[in-house]
Amino acid sequence: MKIINVELREYSYPIHLEKGLLKKIPDILNDVNYGQKWVIISQHSLMESFGYQLLSNMKNNNYNIDYITLPNGEAAKSMNEFNRVISAMIDMHCDRTTNIIALGGGVVGDLSGFVSASFMRGIKYYQIPSTLLSMVDSSIGGKTGINIAEGKNLIGAIYQPRAVFIDPDLLHSLPNTELISGLGEVIKYGAIYDNNFLTEISGWLDTLNSFPYEKAIKRSCQIKADIVSKDEKEQGIRKILNFGHTIGHAIEAVMGYGKIRHGEAIAKGMKCAGWISNKLGLLSKVEKAYLQETIEKLPLPTIGHIQNHDLLSYIRRDKKTENRVLNFVVLENLGKATTTTKVSEDLIEKSLKVLK
Repeated sequence: MKIINVELREYSYPIHLEKGLLKKIPDILNDVNYGQKWVIISQHSLMESFGYQLLSNMKNNNYNIDYITLPNGEAAKSMNEFNRVISAMIDMHCDRTTNIIALGGGVVGDLSGFVSASFMRGIKYYQIPSTLLSMVDSSIGGKTGINIAEGKNLIGAIYQPRAVFIDPDLLHSLPNTELISGLGEVIKYGAIYDNNFLTEISGWLDTLNSFPYEKAIKRSCQIKADIVSKDEKEQGIRKILNFGHTIGHAIEAVMGYGKIRHGEAIAKGMKCAGWISNKLGLLSKVEKAYLQETIEKLPLPTIGHIQNHDLLSYIRRDKKTENRVLNFVVLENLGKATTTTKVSEDLIEKSLKVLK
């Protein structure tokens, strides 16, 4: 088993990575099971695939455990679903000792984490990510949240899990489009932090059917853990994890959540951010082209006709804006990212041509 530690002093926790890990979770958590209530938060399809087996295994190992299911898609990250889960937990007689297990992708993890941060002012939770994107990104770092009409993740908290359990075997249940979405975030890690990793990814993408997912997950988790350990609250270096996200989130919002997957939108946002980085005199033309070529190895969906002013409307409300000034993530070169306040709306609008 590979263990990657997120070093946050009293809030430190391990990321466990191993094929077949799901079956070992009751034994791993045995030392922290003392009769308290446990609740799995997941989705019906995931419970059918492997959640009910986990539930049964934990019951057979003397866990007092129940489950709550969420709807599919971004609809689960709503105030209505948040209220429904809290009410269900009260009906289950949950209290401050209750532990939550988030079994699912980023939507399940974000909602479950926010419930954990809020219920009785904070209870323990564990992440079992089921998608590639959540394995390499959203399950690590403690970002939780829900969406409102005005934008994505505008309500939430940074609240760390007690552990993350990554079982690459769960990827076998995913459609190819979900894997492609996760690869968008994998590319991001190479682009912002490790040019050698980006070179490896680009080569692996040439034979997508034999992509070494476990290797990619391990290195992505190491990078995410290193960045979060240095900057838990996103006051400094952690901001670079938002590379491609300013425009990517706007694409998601304008197209409608569920019409394009998160990682797909981020991949398109990275193309724009690479173009902007070059126009600012940072990223060379050769490096910009290499990043774009790597991203274009992914079979991304077309986004159709989007009005630039609709995208800009969402970008103005981006949560990375401080005192009406947008902090935009750019690349100084491949493998090194930074933030700048020098990206104008006009430059952003011009960059959108790479989406066509």
